[in-house]
Amino acid sequence: MVIVNIAEAKANLSKLVNMAYHGEKVVIAKNNLPLVDLVIHQPEGKRKLGLLAGKLEIPEDILKEDTEINEMFYGEDDKHPQ
Repeated sequence: MVIVNIAEAKANLSKLVNMAYHGEKVVIAKNNLPLVDLVIHQPEGKRKLGLLAGKLEIPEDILKEDTEINEMFYGEDDKHPQ
């Protein structure tokens, strides 16, 4: 394991990246207190579509206007667009 302070990491970034790429544990510190580990990028993989399929119910009247909400937006004079 290699622990380097930020200033040294800035000066030797290419070398440290290469070390991490080849399996060496590299820790970057500030005032000798470990802050972050330099690790190889791990792709997250593809998104999975349909995770909520069958777990969600959409009401039949989802597009129905609500009088109370319309009054909050447009007032009680009922002069709102239809």
